[in-house]
Amino acid sequence: MKTAIFEKAGLMSIQEVEKPQLQADDDAIIKIVRSCVCGSDLWAYSHGDDKAPQSINGGHEALGIVEEVGSAITTVKPGDFVIVPFTHGCGHCDACRAGFDGTCDNHVMPTNWGNGYQAEYLRFHYANWALIKVPGQPSDYSEGMIKSLLTLADVMPTGYHAARVANVGPGDKVVVIGDGAVGQCAVIAAKMRGASQIVLMSRHQDRQELALELGATAVVAERGQEGIAKVRKILGGGADAALECVGTEAAIDQAIGVLHNGGRIGYVGVPHYNKRSLGSTFAQNISVAGGSASVTTYVKQVLLKAVLDGDINPGRVFTQTYQLADINQAYQDMADRKTIKSMLVVDPS
Repeated sequence: MKTAIFEKAGLMSIQEVEKPQLQADDDAIIKIVRSCVCGSDLWAYSHGDDKAPQSINGGHEALGIVEEVGSAITTVKPGDFVIVPFTHGCGHCDACRAGFDGTCDNHVMPTNWGNGYQAEYLRFHYANWALIKVPGQPSDYSEGMIKSLLTLADVMPTGYHAARVANVGPGDKVVVIGDGAVGQCAVIAAKMRGASQIVLMSRHQDRQELALELGATAVVAERGQEGIAKVRKILGGGADAALECVGTEAAIDQAIGVLHNGGRIGYVGVPHYNKRSLGSTFAQNISVAGGSASVTTYVKQVLLKAVLDGDINPGRVFTQTYQLADINQAYQDMADRKTIKSMLVVDPS
């Protein structure tokens, strides 16, 4: 089968490898229909990020068809159309039952995260609960709906996670930091949960325009103290919640700065900083929560229905589509900000 390989920073390629096989009784083999590139993939692609040359691709979002299942699988069967999330929660531990399957007690890191989804086939481990069945087959859906379903493998639940752990509720004033796919989905999530004002911090006009269409009420391009002052002016004071969707210390600093005392941070950007002292938030009584998204929980309980009913359209974050063979271009265009998120057509059926 064909799979994407990380050759080195700035270069992805397609290579022929053996098709995966079942290795455990709770495995499933998935024929990938659509995959994509995540903003987190760009850390390695653009900067090296200590990723080994000639290693498996970091792709972790897909839609697919179940081809084969292990003997312990009872929830899906060959032929089912499924959302293939990046997380592999068990569904019955204390963490999963509390709605935190992204940090499952039984499937701890790194086994709770998947990769290698930018390929024709995938072995999905711990498959019994984590896979999410979609009614019908891919051919039953428009391409726009396919795009929205694909966001449910990561970016839409991740944006929702930021809003959930920050306890965004009706009437809240919210600031979203980060204008990539996760930030755009955080805007959608804040609107879903009833926020009255949603300010997106963004320097890019195309992303600003999309966010305003998705539910943002204002955008702020400035950063640092200038940006904080502008946000506070727009909101008439500090924000109730800040949703950090970048993963840098500067973004965390921005989140802390825009909040009123007693405000709340939901952070979902994969951290690329070594230390950030919680002691610095003590004088403000700020609540800080975040981590890996509860993909399966949110999709099963809230997000799949919202997409199928047409209440939300997160697939708009896919602004360019590529064939699997064009994997390097898909990465490069995202790195160059020529597209918000790259979708990969692996099997057009």
